[in-house]
Amino acid sequence: MKYFLIAIFLISNSLFLASCERVKDDIRKESPKQESKIEEKKPVVTKDIPTSKVNGLPSFAELIKKLKPAVVNISTTNMIKRRSTPFPSPFEDYFKKFFDNGPQREFKQKGLGTGFIISEDGYVVTNNHVVDKADDIEIILEDGEKYVAKIIGKDPKTDLALLKIESENSLPFVEFGDSESSEIGDWVIAIGNPFGLGHTVTAGIISAKGRILGIGNYDDFIQTDAPINPGNSGGPLFNLRGEVVGVNTAIIAGGQGLGFSIPINLTKHIIDQIKDGGKVVRGWLGITIQKVTAEIAEVIGIKEGSGVLIADVAKESPAENGGLLRGDIVLEYNGKKIKEVSDLTGKVALTPPGTVAKLKIIRESKTRELNIAIGEFPEDEKIAKKTEKPEQKFGLAVINITPQIASRFDLSSKEGVIVSSVSRGSVASEAGFRRGDIIIEINNTTIINLEDYNNRLDEIGKGNSALFLVKRGENTIYLGLKIE
Repeated sequence: MKYFLIAIFLISNSLFLASCERVKDDIRKESPKQESKIEEKKPVVTKDIPTSKVNGLPSFAELIKKLKPAVVNISTTNMIKRRSTPFPSPFEDYFKKFFDNGPQREFKQKGLGTGFIISEDGYVVTNNHVVDKADDIEIILEDGEKYVAKIIGKDPKTDLALLKIESENSLPFVEFGDSESSEIGDWVIAIGNPFGLGHTVTAGIISAKGRILGIGNYDDFIQTDAPINPGNSGGPLFNLRGEVVGVNTAIIAGGQGLGFSIPINLTKHIIDQIKDGGKVVRGWLGITIQKVTAEIAEVIGIKEGSGVLIADVAKESPAENGGLLRGDIVLEYNGKKIKEVSDLTGKVALTPPGTVAKLKIIRESKTRELNIAIGEFPEDEKIAKKTEKPEQKFGLAVINITPQIASRFDLSSKEGVIVSSVSRGSVASEAGFRRGDIIIEINNTTIINLEDYNNRLDEIGKGNSALFLVKRGENTIYLGLKIE
């Protein structure tokens, strides 16, 4: 009886499960549309980038296989001369003074970097600082093949260099992308030679664009968190289409996730000029410009960050010939808004000399447009330096008295220079200078404009004291400080 009941239970259970399966089949047949909707969902990952079988994250493996052959390691050697002592460290520094007149010896100094091939006939892009002082340059491909490279041209201002290697065979090369269309948050891949370890791949995203590091007048870096280390300099920064969007250039010591690359659009402009003419020709306006700070904006009566202020115009320059005046605010250049000093300097530099540029400016509270023929940046560094930075000495920033400033402060005279800002804790601050002070004399010499101001301070010289006659409101006072 017992076994009979167990058999009945098993048969009943089997019949119940079979019934459930038939119900499931009926449900599937009745709702095919729902299943097709699920199958039609598009994957989030780009089709060109396969996903990992483990966790679904993007895999760059296939892309890297195609790109690595065009990335090269660069080994440089230069000879340096120095006097040495017969005593090894740590005694060398102590005995060095006794051997200053001894014979000099030559030493080999080695350097490492990265580059990438941009054409099948062997043109290679890298950083200027990688090859700047090199006597010998060796290019090493991924497969270990070595070539001697020669320098076609260099541009220290943007830290770019173009090299050439000769090969009997066509060489693998990479293509340029468009750094302008690259966006913050886009995936990027860096390939380089960190610490001389050989080809190394790192990945990250574009963290920021338009970074200014104070390295030069044309700073406009792409910031990335893709790890970049010493030896990566000159290497390519790729997007997920395998196009170069930047040239890895700078890192911040002690910073993590802070790598900087030269945008490829700027690189293309520089490299094309070096390749065609052996040098870089830049556009030039001939103006000294400065950022519109909160203090200057308040004095002039405009919003902070609206354009840049022209502090000076070089004589017989394109700017003077085109009608620009000291005190003008440049709002736009060829339809592009100007917010920072680097915005204008970079755009002017990239404009071919002879091109007519359209500038939108503010003058005496009115908006105007000027058409100015861009000149060629002069070789004379003394002229070039006039466009580099605003007038600021010992914590005191001064500008010429423009018609706008004279009107705002109800000034009867436009002679002298006006203090636009005073740095806290500076010598000028301790001497009692305030924003809005008008400097009319220095050591009993009348000051009419910035040129007089600078000339008088140069005559007095560093380390000497100067007596300033300052107009403050309706009163005049004397302030003295030591020039540092």
